[in-house]
Amino acid sequence: MLFVVDASGSMAARKRMGTVKTAVLSLLRDAYQRRDRVGMITFRGAGADEVLPPTSSHEVGVARLAELRTGGRTPLAAGLRAAARTLRTERRRDPRRRPLLVVVTDGRATAGEDPLTVTPELAGTTTVVVDCEAGPVRFGLARRLADAMGAECVPLAQLSTLRRAA
Repeated sequence: MLFVVDASGSMAARKRMGTVKTAVLSLLRDAYQRRDRVGMITFRGAGADEVLPPTSSHEVGVARLAELRTGGRTPLAAGLRAAARTLRTERRRDPRRRPLLVVVTDGRATAGEDPLTVTPELAGTTTVVVDCEAGPVRFGLARRLADAMGAECVPLAQLSTLRRAA
């Protein structure tokens, strides 16, 4: 299970990141109980960082999630490209593994290239987009990303659905 988490300024707004951290922590625990390997990539500012290389260590994931800083622009394409690199590496290590990519974002890309140009690099990967968009005005950008990826789109408030399916 590879998490790609939007840590930009828009996610810090309205205390969304607290909700995101709680949800991702819950998914990390579930993955650990199933002995799945988990990894996490965050994107913000000018690029993406692999803050947790795929591991079976739940404790490291929890610590990295607690340290997660937010702010800056949203380089969504950089996050997706980093995920594609990580998944290619993991497939070479163990071609039998079936990855699950969980993209946690509001879908707004305010830096870098259009994220839809990167989605072909993730073709064939089972993906869930967790839509963190909130407020009275919604643009549906996470849904558009999910559609381009052939992914399920789950609102953050309904993340328990993903927990049962994972």
